Amino acid sequence: MARRMEMGAPGPTTHMLSTREPSVVEQTGLDLSFICDLTLKAIYYQSGITAQALSDLLCLPHFNVLERALAQLKREELIEVTGSQGFGELAYQYQTTPKGSVRAQELIERNSYVGPAPVTLHAFTEMVERQSIQATRVTPAQVRRATADLVFDEDVLDTIGQAVNTGRSLFLFGASGNGKTALAERVARMLGGHVLIPYAILVDGQIIKMLDLQHHEPIPAASGRTDYDRRWVLCRRPVVMAGGELTLASLDLVYDPVSKVYEAPLQMKAINGMFLIDDFGRQQVRPADLLNRWIVPLEKRVDFLTLHTGKKIEIPFDELIVFSTNLQPRDLVDEAFLRRIQNKVHVGNPSPNQFREIFRRQCDELGVPFDQEGLVYLLREYYVKPKRELRACHPRDILRTLVGIARYLDQPPSLSQDLIDRACRTYFVAL
Repeated sequence: MARRMEMGAPGPTTHMLSTREPSVVEQTGLDLSFICDLTLKAIYYQSGITAQALSDLLCLPHFNVLERALAQLKREELIEVTGSQGFGELAYQYQTTPKGSVRAQELIERNSYVGPAPVTLHAFTEMVERQSIQATRVTPAQVRRATADLVFDEDVLDTIGQAVNTGRSLFLFGASGNGKTALAERVARMLGGHVLIPYAILVDGQIIKMLDLQHHEPIPAASGRTDYDRRWVLCRRPVVMAGGELTLASLDLVYDPVSKVYEAPLQMKAINGMFLIDDFGRQQVRPADLLNRWIVPLEKRVDFLTLHTGKKIEIPFDELIVFSTNLQPRDLVDEAFLRRIQNKVHVGNPSPNQFREIFRRQCDELGVPFDQEGLVYLLREYYVKPKRELRACHPRDILRTLVGIARYLDQPPSLSQDLIDRACRTYFVAL
């Protein structure tokens, strides 16, 4: 799933100027016949709909575009005007004729999509190039601001910043619990900016739904703007995350046999943003098969998807893809694939000083008075003596447990030996 957060560097918001609302049918990139079919289905589904409501639903202008489609449908006796909710053509109400209802049902058998008119694949590809992540640049100061709430070595943070500036791929590896996922999430803050995402794309006569509010976060359009192409939605750069549930099937077009409409795969929804594959190696599919899936996109910057007809279509691949794993790279990938991933970062255990700083910050966040003697006791009894490795997640987890125990005992949380012992006995397990 996607993580939502405030982005760091401000990004361009002027894309709207290059996506002005089409003033004629030809500027939509769609055939008049396609617009007629979409309009007829909309009227069939919503009998009595006004021309204004049609314009809002299909995200197309009425004058010179929808009015031509409506005129064509009236000439063919597929629709009729049944009344008006005000003055002017925009207030006219439409419904299908018996002949039009039959025609609409035939169209719905082909695909039942009714919604914002799609953009063409050519227009989508041009927009992806225009707002490419390759143009993103972050500075050391921006990296520090984005990761201010985390504790990492300076060289790790610098490597992350360098990886973002390449805009290509990143491989995070290291023991579980040391902040790889948190670090990847902060990359999204570094990316920043806004991108335009279409509601849907028309490819070879097929409709692919693109906008997904689970992964895309729209931002309010400029106040008072009414001249932009409403088929595009201004969003924050997308951040799409997938974990152990990821399969090869979810990386290709998902065809709905009922609606006859496609859903864009995860990596397509992440275009111009970041795609994080978390817990890499824990998926049901073999790591080698999953990695092989990315060889062409990583090298050629294009992806090939398959329609249910068997036809392959070429989609731009412009995103920072991040692999995060707690398994050893040698157990997952071969040298040839690692060569294709430009940036490899080992996220190791925190040093004692880093552990102390993380612990202190977590005490502040959870309302536990920090006590140096309590921390020394914790480290001596539960790390030094049992020879346990430090993990960046331990302070948070132990303190959360400690707070819960204190609440159960109806006493204020503190770093007393008793509460530390109780928390650690329930948290640590001898393996």
